[in-house]
Amino acid sequence: MNDKKQSMKAIVDCNSFYCSCERVFQPQLEGKPVVVLSNNDGCIISRTDEAKTLGVGMAYPYFKAKDIIAKNQIRVFSSNYNLYGDMSRRVMDTLKYLVGKDSVEVYSVDEAFVDLKNFDTDLFDFALSIRKTVEQWTGIAVSVGVGPTKTLAKLANNIAKKDKDATQCVTILDTNAL
Repeated sequence: MNDKKQSMKAIVDCNSFYCSCERVFQPQLEGKPVVVLSNNDGCIISRTDEAKTLGVGMAYPYFKAKDIIAKNQIRVFSSNYNLYGDMSRRVMDTLKYLVGKDSVEVYSVDEAFVDLKNFDTDLFDFALSIRKTVEQWTGIAVSVGVGPTKTLAKLANNIAKKDKDATQCVTILDTNAL
C-alpha cells in the first residue's frame, strides 16, 4: 500500500442538498433556479447554482427576496426535513457500502468524511467513482475533496465546487507530493 494514501481523507458534500432532494422527485427542475426556505419560511436555507447566479443570498430573508424570486420564476419550497433525513440516510448508506462503514464519519446531514487509508488506488479516479455512484444511486449531486487532513479535504471540496465543469466536482490536495 502506498504510504501517502494512508493519511488521505475525503469529504463528500452534497451540492445544494435540500434543493437537490426536491429535484430528485421533480426532475423537470434540473437546470432551473430553486430555493428552499427554513421551517418557518423565514429565510432561504438552500439554493441551486442557478439561484445563486441570479443573486439570491444564503440565509437571506424570504420577504426581501420575493421580487427577485418572482421576476426570475425561481421555484420555492418549504423545508421538508423528513425527506432530507431520508435522502441523507441514502447518501450515507451508499458511502458506507462503497468504502465500508468504519471508513465513513457522518459530519452533517449532507457531508461525510471518508478515510482513504485502506484504498490503494488512484485517488482522483476513486473520488470520481464515489461521486458518480452516489449520484446514480441516490439522485443527489455531490462534490468530493481529498487531502491529508480533514481541513485540507474541506478546502479541496470548496475548490471542486467553484468550477464544477473544470474539476468534475473532485479536487485532490496532496501536500505529500510537494
